[in-house]
Amino acid sequence: MPLSSTESAPESNPAAKSGQVWRFDDFALDTARYELRRGDEVIKVEPQVFDVMTQLVSNHDRFVTKEELFDTVWGGRFVGEAALTSRIKAARRALGDDGESQRLIRTVRGRGYQFVGTIETPAAAASAPEPAPPPRQHIAFCRAADGVRLAYAVAGEGPPLVRAANWMTHLGYDIESPVWRHWVRDLAAEHTFIRYDERGCGLSDWGATQFTFDDWVTDLETVVEALGLEHFPLLGVSQGGAVAVAYAARHPEQVTKLVLCSAYARGRGVRATSDEEERAAALDLDLARVGWGKDDPAFRQVFAAQFLPDGTRSDWEAFDHLQRRTTSPANAVRFLEEFARIDVRDDATQVACPTLILHSRDDHRQPMRNGEELAALIPDSRLVALSSNNHLLTETEPAWQVFCDEVTAFVRE
Repeated sequence: MPLSSTESAPESNPAAKSGQVWRFDDFALDTARYELRRGDEVIKVEPQVFDVMTQLVSNHDRFVTKEELFDTVWGGRFVGEAALTSRIKAARRALGDDGESQRLIRTVRGRGYQFVGTIETPAAAASAPEPAPPPRQHIAFCRAADGVRLAYAVAGEGPPLVRAANWMTHLGYDIESPVWRHWVRDLAAEHTFIRYDERGCGLSDWGATQFTFDDWVTDLETVVEALGLEHFPLLGVSQGGAVAVAYAARHPEQVTKLVLCSAYARGRGVRATSDEEERAAALDLDLARVGWGKDDPAFRQVFAAQFLPDGTRSDWEAFDHLQRRTTSPANAVRFLEEFARIDVRDDATQVACPTLILHSRDDHRQPMRNGEELAALIPDSRLVALSSNNHLLTETEPAWQVFCDEVTAFVRE
């Protein structure tokens, strides 16, 4: 039974996206939508490259000094001049310009840069539609067998859909965080969407002494029992996918459908077969040990770049805020250590229910081959490749709507 509960329905507080659309040549620089377009094509540029463009285009009547660019793009943080040079080079490349012709971006030697293209009269950016208010949710608590307090939340109405816990969630914050709010909103639109914070994370106990994979599976069992669920589809995202696989294999009488997104059967330590892969796995731990608790976000932005490589600067800032808010530096290291040891290959072969596997084609955190491995292991499974580079799908990318449509159709079958 729940220990205590609270209603949570914070006011919708979207940041007003004011801005302009700057048009030149065949390009449109949309500062509200954070997009560079050429005709109907969206040209992908890194957040800092976009910010450099914005500063130059919006000040096209003069040259912009290097110091101004350092202040506006990097917030005054010390970075080498090579960083600015590389962003200018990337901006020119995206615009079909180069350092020799300087058709659009001119170098003012020793001083800065100036945008010299012909600007059309800037138009007001199209107003972004008002986002739907976050769903009303009910947060409650239960205790695992070892006494660890677990927080879970129920939102929406309809047949149940349970999400196995994954790293970096916070039940009280997710419904407004740009990283997770669309997951909660859209999955709760047609379901009673049930999710929980895993031990050491969010509203669950941060002081848990046990952090094993089996603990995560039994925590899911605890939440299911607390809610009295008998039959339900189960969703697993990222490392939560492995937990969902293990649970489905051990409880075939309960899981009617299994949905896996950005998931994997083997952690980085288990699947590392080369020195390079072993060093990459070790680097994850070093970054968490050294940089997680520091005020300088540079260390944490490495994770943001892996999880959301196509995210905007605001997406990266939201992800950085989520990291700091959801767990402690010590727990971050413990999570990463345990993630590296995950191996559910045997469990995967025992999954008896129909399974839908969705994976970004160019996932930078968990390559597509990991989704393919799950599809090969799980008998009754179907793999859908999503057109995305992101490990966590963002609200505005087309792959998100594909994900929602596929999940809705699969669960309804």
